[in-house]
Amino acid sequence: MNRIAFTLEDLQLEIAKTCAKGQIFQENVRLIAVSKRQSAQKVRQLANQGQIEFAENQLQEAQDKMAQLTDLKAKWHFIGAIQSRKCKAIAQQFDWVQSVDREKLIAKLNDARNSEQPPLNVCIQVNYFNEPQKSGAKPLEVQKLANIIINMPNLKLRGIMVLPPKQSEFSKQKQQFDEINDFYENLKLTYPQMDTLSMGMSSDFEAAILSGSTMIRVGTSLFGARQD
Repeated sequence: MNRIAFTLEDLQLEIAKTCAKGQIFQENVRLIAVSKRQSAQKVRQLANQGQIEFAENQLQEAQDKMAQLTDLKAKWHFIGAIQSRKCKAIAQQFDWVQSVDREKLIAKLNDARNSEQPPLNVCIQVNYFNEPQKSGAKPLEVQKLANIIINMPNLKLRGIMVLPPKQSEFSKQKQQFDEINDFYENLKLTYPQMDTLSMGMSSDFEAAILSGSTMIRVGTSLFGARQD
């Protein structure tokens, strides 16, 4: 078994243990392999072991990779900052966009999505802790964005994506994720169609799962160090 396959199996086991600890159904937690700055060959290796969903944050790099992997039944998530001029390509070539944080992007993505395709799955990126160096809508802006998305025929509101401040202590990770989950659950009272809380990465996915994450985004733990 090659290194990537072993790591995927090991990670799936860790996810299963964490779900068991929290009495959570494992099928309710989706693993997204963050393949940015990784080769198409590594993506293929992981796909051959059963990984279906991959995330990219640079459009050109993603397009190059997709062109080499057209035979795979992969689902692609865009998780990077969105430039208006790239909305058309992102809307047409990705299955999910997790980084919607501004009103003007919503109409552009909707208009660019081919009506013959399924609706584009959208998560609102929330800068929950108002960190100046990070993208994301402010918490008070989220409902306005959600109201616009649900009225777009080619978009489907799935939930929110959050990248909280890095914490090394489990208790501090858990505290942050619990606060985000409370925010998400309150949003669901208004938008019951939402089913996705995307939070948790290689260093904190266990705390995220125990706090209610339904989608974790893991790169380093699956692929190893990124390529420059």
